[in-house]
Amino acid sequence: MNDLLACSPEVAAARRAGAPTVALESTIITHGMPYPQNLETARAVEGEVRAAGAVPATIAVIGGRIRIGLDGAELDALAQTPDAMKLSRADLAVCLARGATGATTVAATMIAARLAGIAVFATGGIGGVHRGAEKSFDISADLRELAQTPVTVVAAGAKAILDLPKTLELLETLGVPVIAYRQDAFPAFWSRDSGLKAPLRMDSAAEIAAAHRMRAALGLPGGQLVANPIPPEAEIPPAEIGPVIEQALAEAEAQGVGAKAVTPFLLARIFELTGGRSLAANIALVRANARLGAAIAAEIARGA
Repeated sequence: MNDLLACSPEVAAARRAGAPTVALESTIITHGMPYPQNLETARAVEGEVRAAGAVPATIAVIGGRIRIGLDGAELDALAQTPDAMKLSRADLAVCLARGATGATTVAATMIAARLAGIAVFATGGIGGVHRGAEKSFDISADLRELAQTPVTVVAAGAKAILDLPKTLELLETLGVPVIAYRQDAFPAFWSRDSGLKAPLRMDSAAEIAAAHRMRAALGLPGGQLVANPIPPEAEIPPAEIGPVIEQALAEAEAQGVGAKAVTPFLLARIFELTGGRSLAANIALVRANARLGAAIAAEIARGA
C-alpha cells in the first residue's frame, strides 16, 4: 500500500505529529468548475483549512499513485487536465493500474482518506439518488461509501439536482447518520432549507467529533454526513434556483445526457442560466465546509 500512496511533505508531517488533517476531493477541480475558477477555488479552500488550524490534503491519482496532498504546480496542472478520469470506487483501481490521471469523487476520496488515516473530508455536496431513479437506477456510489467507509464528510447536503427525499430515505436504510449543523432542516446545496427535516442535529464541532469517535468505539462501519448549510449571504433561495434546475434537467433528458456526464452537464448549464451566481454560491459553501471540517478534525485530534 505504501507504493500506492504518496503523501505530500506537509501531510506526512501532520500525520507523524497527529495534527488535524482534512481531505479534499479533486473532481470539484476537474469536473465541477471552469478554469481558472477551479484553481482559484482549490487554493482558497486549502487556505480556509490552514487558517482554521488544520492541514489540507487534496487527493487525486497521478502517475499510478494516490496523491494525498498536492503542491501548487500539481494543482495548477490538474486544473488544466480536461480529460482526467472521474474516479469512484468502481474505477479507482483501473486508473491506478493504467498509470493514468484521475480526479476523486466523494466515494474515491473517502477511500483514499481512510487509507491515509484521515478522519474528515470536506466537499461541496454529495451525490445521491437521481430524479427518475425508479426507472434509470441512477444512484451515486457516494451513498454506499458513506455506509461502509469510516470518514466524517462535511457537505452542504446533497446536490439540489437530485431527488432529495429519496436520497435521505436511502441514507437511513444504509444506516448513515445525517447531521444538520446548527439547524433542523436538511440543506439543499445552493439553498439552506430543502423543506425536509434532517434526521439529526448537532450544534458544535466537538459534538460531531464525539459521535465520530463513538462510532469507532462501537465498531460501526461507515461514516457520518454533516450537512452544513450554505452561508446566508451566498444562498440562492429554492424559489429562484428550483425553476433553473428543472430547465437544466429537461435539457439533459432531451439531449440524452446520462451516467457520469449528468452532474457536470447540469452544473455547467445551471451556471449559465444563473449568470454565474450558482458558481459563486458553490465556492462560498465549499469554503464554509472546509472551515467546519477543520474544526471537526481539530476536535477529533484533540480527543485521540
